Amino acid sequence: MKFTIDRISLLRPLGQVQSVVERRNTIPILANVVLQAADGALSMTATDMDMDIATQVECAVATAGTTTVSAHLLYDIVRKLPEGAEVEVAVADGHAMISAGRSNFRLPTLPVEDFPAISVGEMPDAFMLTAADMRDMIDATRFAISTEETRYYLNGIYLHKSDQGDLCAVATDGHRLALTRQGLPAGATGMPSIIVPRKAVTELRKLLDDFEGEVGVALSDTRAEFSIATVKLRTKLIDGTFPDYTRVIPRGNDRIMQVDAASFSAAVDRVSTISSEKSRSIKMRLQPGMLTLSASSTDASSADEDIEVSYDGAEMEIGFNARYLLDIASQVESDTIEFALADQGSPSLVRAPGDEATLFVLMPMRV
Repeated sequence: MKFTIDRISLLRPLGQVQSVVERRNTIPILANVVLQAADGALSMTATDMDMDIATQVECAVATAGTTTVSAHLLYDIVRKLPEGAEVEVAVADGHAMISAGRSNFRLPTLPVEDFPAISVGEMPDAFMLTAADMRDMIDATRFAISTEETRYYLNGIYLHKSDQGDLCAVATDGHRLALTRQGLPAGATGMPSIIVPRKAVTELRKLLDDFEGEVGVALSDTRAEFSIATVKLRTKLIDGTFPDYTRVIPRGNDRIMQVDAASFSAAVDRVSTISSEKSRSIKMRLQPGMLTLSASSTDASSADEDIEVSYDGAEMEIGFNARYLLDIASQVESDTIEFALADQGSPSLVRAPGDEATLFVLMPMRV
């Protein structure tokens, strides 16, 4: 096997593929990327057993063949080569020789036969989404994905068709919930309700950077495949039942506060400097036309700041995790944030005024 390719053409797809590979592997072959050179193209495949990624790029193939080498090591080598370098890869005697200018590297290879077979299987439901729509759905929800492994069914984004016939994405960690919806794409009418794992969401979002085309989505009950240009990302789905999130969305919160998003975020960030690293708690005291943010710590430090708001309800106090407030505020695509509140012990609804497509639910905390 022998091929030649310029550095920049190799670097981007190799970066996409190696990102899936775990840094620590007890099975040596899983640390490797499969390189297959044939018919003027180089195909690359990697897997962590739960997710696999494949892509290809044009190159000059002198001798067709297939091998596997360390994904991270090869990526680091290519990344550190000078711009404009021409990279030659030749495989012989169980090693891959990588040459560029005066730089030469010799990496051990492992037999491609040891690489686990990639299971494709039947994907009965398929539809297309624009990259912009997919990015919006991921960005609006992924910050709320739970990291608590005991409730594994919350460790991803719940993608499903809602009772209203929309395509919905939901994530929650029990303290906050993010929901966004858009029109159901053609072909998605019979789609199964799926939970896309956190790592797959992260890798998919990376692939969507600087991509403005359409994303192909193919689904079964156990797997999902996302096609972005020449890249195919396949992942196992979380085998669990997502809770009925509609039960925690408050319906009767009648105390409405509207506040400038930039001013609110900056004030929360400043005041929360005082709150303890563990709780990150901040108190909101609401009275007509005015919001007072305050925080204190165990060493008797304290802070408070007043912000003008649109509010004419009864005076009330409620506590929130400052980090959660900032996460939600950063996702509200409006100059104004609207809070719909009930009382200090009930969940609050946060959204952009008039936005029916995206909403956030935030549980209060004792302060």
